Parts: sequence; structure tokens; C-alpha cells
Amino acid sequence: MDATEFTTDDFHPIDIVEHLAEHHEWDFDRIADDQIAMIIDGAWANYALSLAWHPHDETLRMICTFDMDPPADRLPMLYETLNATNDKNWSGAFSLWREQKMMVYRYGLNLAGGATASLLQIEDIVASAVVACERFYPAFQLVCWGDCEPAEAMTVAMEEAYGRA
Repeated sequence: MDATEFTTDDFHPIDIVEHLAEHHEWDFDRIADDQIAMIIDGAWANYALSLAWHPHDETLRMICTFDMDPPADRLPMLYETLNATNDKNWSGAFSLWREQKMMVYRYGLNLAGGATASLLQIEDIVASAVVACERFYPAFQLVCWGDCEPAEAMTVAMEEAYGRA
């Protein structure tokens, strides 16, 4: 999508996300004026993304989730892997929502002072979430079900790759 085709000055951040979802033909549901949910297919999993605008603190919040129900005896190893993962990932953070049986990647874009989000910023937030999930998914799986130690599993988390194989 050409960024010059779309200006964001008069658009609500969720309107921009909806436009992006339509452009990429992602399944989405506009839950409310301030929230949208969508599904993006990855190589390892289907990622459920939700973006919500919070006007009281002027933050666009994004969560990206995928199913994760690790065996209880592997939780200490998974938590060690989560710490290592978050050390390598600067734009957002992972956590395990144990009750919901989901791995969660979270990010917040602060737009204080009336700033507006650009289409490119929002596209980058969404792409970064999916890339991070794709990058670390194998490490989480190896630690939980492959009987790998966290350091060994983290070697599988590829450095940023360019292009497609």
C-alpha cells in the first residue's frame, strides 16, 4: 500500500487499522468504535490481534495471542525462555496468560498531546507483532514439549530474516 494514498490526520487510529485489515484481506471484526480484532495466518499459528484506542491515556494498545497450554512441570523453563525472549525483543513483550491458555505479545503506542498514528506506524506495529511471534514460537514449543533447555531453544529463534524461503 502506498502511504501517499492515505492520510491519517482526520482518522481515528482504529479506522486506520480497519483500512489496513481490509487492504490485506485479514478477517476482522470492529468490536466497538475504539477496538478491532483480527486474525492473521502465520507459518506456525493463527495469531489473534486486538487493537484498542484508550483516549484517557492516549495510547493505542495491541495484543497478539496464540494458543499455549504448557505442561505444569515445564513452566519454570518457559518462564526462563520468556525472560530471554523479552531481552531480545525491544518493541514489545511476551507473557503467558495461564488461565486463558494463551501466549500474549503486547505493545502500546503512546500518542500523547494529540499526536496521530500514521498508517506506516500501525502497519509496523502489526507486522512486528507477527514477526516476533513467528520468531519465538519454535523456542516456546521446544521448551514446553521438546524437552529442550531454554538456552538451546533460544538458538532456534532466528535473527531477523529478510525475504521468504
